[in-house]
Amino acid sequence: MEVKDYYQILGVPRTADEKEIKKAFRKLAQKYHPDKNPGNKEAEQKFKEINEAYTVLSDPEKRAKYDRFGAQWEQYARAGGRPEDFDWSSWSAGPGTGGTYTRTITPEEFEQLFGGMGGFSSFFDTLFGGARSATGRTRTGRRTTRSDFGFDSMGAAVETPAAETTVQITLDEAFRGTTRVLERSDGSRIEVNIPRGVQTGSKVRMRGAAGQGDVILNIEVLPDPRFTREGDNLRVTVPVDLYTAILGGEVQVQAPDKTVALRIPPGTQNGKVFRLRGLGMPHLKNPDQRGDLLAVVNVQLPTDLTEREKQLFQELRQLRQRR
Repeated sequence: MEVKDYYQILGVPRTADEKEIKKAFRKLAQKYHPDKNPGNKEAEQKFKEINEAYTVLSDPEKRAKYDRFGAQWEQYARAGGRPEDFDWSSWSAGPGTGGTYTRTITPEEFEQLFGGMGGFSSFFDTLFGGARSATGRTRTGRRTTRSDFGFDSMGAAVETPAAETTVQITLDEAFRGTTRVLERSDGSRIEVNIPRGVQTGSKVRMRGAAGQGDVILNIEVLPDPRFTREGDNLRVTVPVDLYTAILGGEVQVQAPDKTVALRIPPGTQNGKVFRLRGLGMPHLKNPDQRGDLLAVVNVQLPTDLTEREKQLFQELRQLRQRR
């Protein structure tokens, strides 16, 4: 199993703070986003790696576990150890430890429960998901609560109402709505519809079928390199060249579902915010209504001026000084 260096993937030092990590992620995600690289498998894989690295390093608990694990794993691997033989007892609770026992699931179940998160690597799954012990059993890295699973009088695992799991989705999926397929302990599968407009913290409940308990999905919407979400509003940075900012003109603004033209008045200042109504995220309770798109002007100064252009700017400055 390859040990992934998430710091190297994002190009940040191990001492990087939250702002540095987020800045590096946004820059790389913008570069390798599938929308900018249609059909490019290499860019798609790179985007998944960037997303995986950010998922870990942006979460203090995951990052601490990764930092600790990395040092231990490298030492263990250098000694010739194998992933399936690594001592995972420090990562999950078991019978007799005083914590709630983590139900044994198969890798297929784990993929069904947590899989639709952007194609995380086996390294991520091993560290935060299904790590095989020396006995060949698979345990999740998540401690289930007593509301997740119980045990019947014969000791077999049974589901009780309100089994919960966290599901990560993209902003595009939150905008359009999506589905996840979950597999129960008895092998049956259910498809859960995630409605349009959900945001981090939203809960989606799938009512029990055939006498089985409910399933609750705790939604986490991943950061998007294009937009910053503010409730149902979206904030987007719009590059505007110097001449358009001074003289006025039109620029193209990308909304989640289309591109629109924005009229820039003459003399527009850097940082000016234009509110494009009805182009944000759908309201969760009324998807036909949408929030607004906040377009923030980012004036781009020319950096490759010719001598003639420099001369004209000098003349312009002199004209301004004479006023």
